Amino acid sequence: MKRILLLALILATFGIKTTVAQQQSQELKGVDNVAYKWGKMALDATASDTEKFKPRPTITSRYLGLIFTSIFDAWSRYDENAIPVYLSNIERRPSAEQTLKNKEIVISYAAYGTMKEYYFSDTEMFRAFMIELGLDPDNDSTDPTTPEGIGNLAAKATIEARKNDGSNQYGEVEGSNGVPYFDYTNYSPVNSPDESTDINRWQPKYFSDGKGGQYAPGCLTPYWQKVTTMTMTSADQFRPGPPPMVGSEQLKKEVVDLQANLSDEDKALVEFMRDGPQSVQQAGHWLKFAQDVSRRDNHTLDQDVKMYFLTEITAMDAFIASWDSKMFYDYARPYALVHEYYKDKTIKAWGGPGKGVIEMKGQEWRPYSPDIFLCPPFPSYTSGHSTISGGCAEVLRLFTGDDYFGESVELIPGSLTEIDTEHYGEPVTITFPTFTEAANMAGISRVMGGYHIQADNVAGLKLGRDVAHQAWKFYNKHLGQ
Repeated sequence: MKRILLLALILATFGIKTTVAQQQSQELKGVDNVAYKWGKMALDATASDTEKFKPRPTITSRYLGLIFTSIFDAWSRYDENAIPVYLSNIERRPSAEQTLKNKEIVISYAAYGTMKEYYFSDTEMFRAFMIELGLDPDNDSTDPTTPEGIGNLAAKATIEARKNDGSNQYGEVEGSNGVPYFDYTNYSPVNSPDESTDINRWQPKYFSDGKGGQYAPGCLTPYWQKVTTMTMTSADQFRPGPPPMVGSEQLKKEVVDLQANLSDEDKALVEFMRDGPQSVQQAGHWLKFAQDVSRRDNHTLDQDVKMYFLTEITAMDAFIASWDSKMFYDYARPYALVHEYYKDKTIKAWGGPGKGVIEMKGQEWRPYSPDIFLCPPFPSYTSGHSTISGGCAEVLRLFTGDDYFGESVELIPGSLTEIDTEHYGEPVTITFPTFTEAANMAGISRVMGGYHIQADNVAGLKLGRDVAHQAWKFYNKHLGQ
């Protein structure tokens, strides 16, 4: 009799395992999983935000960090061990309810709720996607026993927790007069666009307005170092030492020589890293790279929820850390440094759209960039591209357990810089063999383009990797490990 019971138990156990395996084999993966689809929706919204409000990488990094935190928090209630960041007093759902369908519903309502808040001008796009998923965009339930309710609660918890985080999203900080993202620190550069009184400090520059006029954009979010970090103890936790001052040999030739000798591959890399896929800024750029990983490795919903959360909280904190360094040192861009070093001296450099490399006076030098965006409007040290790329590349390496990346992109050199001219190169393929090398390529591209000196890049890569290891600890803590 005991043998019969034991055999029945073995068969029953085998049957359960078979059923689970069948369910896993039927789970939608890669581009078809719902987390991937919401990641793509976030990229579309970021591209739309850039088009409407011009590049504002600090702001969009916060949006993406909070959107994927909300998604993670909602998903955590349908995971065996995960611990939410902002969602509190909501019980974990029983194992029987931890189904793929419930996870799809809960993350969708969390994503929808936060995207409506942060990318509000594209709400109709999000509504349409909810309907496409077979979900009711008007379901505002806060029932903590249903996936719809938990998703809505996760969005609300994230939004409420970050309302007064120093970003001044609502223009409510004293003196802002209701103007979102108003600079409540009253930063004023020591140099004007027309006169430099301290060559080591940042100087605003004139851009073309595209209509025959010009303007000098002010510093982008010069208070961003005051935004509450998510994974770090403070914005200055990993602040690097100072950049080289004027007189240092390393400043004198690296930018000028690199820019004067750009190959077609170099130009394509500069343009790709400058504008990124869909102009989604650095946080979006690395979200796009994370989606490349999802397609490559055929990720499940669970894997994508975790990977996007890790990548985007790293990008968010890396921006805060980079801005801490930028505003603390208030360091000059190569634009001003080259003009100072080579004033009235003849150099070879890129002459602007359609002109190629020509001889010019040092004070005529410019980055390899179109007139409407000559160089980023904020101090240079550390490089934001380097910091965010160093951080995101490192967490993707840690997440996948392998540095291998293996992505490539085909580009037309000059197509984003030689505006309205025929000075385009032949198509080239840029390959990113590893995550680490992709970050290094992002960093050096900023030096080749003339936006940064190498010190900005090297310190930025290290700063980003320091942030990444802090984020990795935070991530594993919230996995319940």
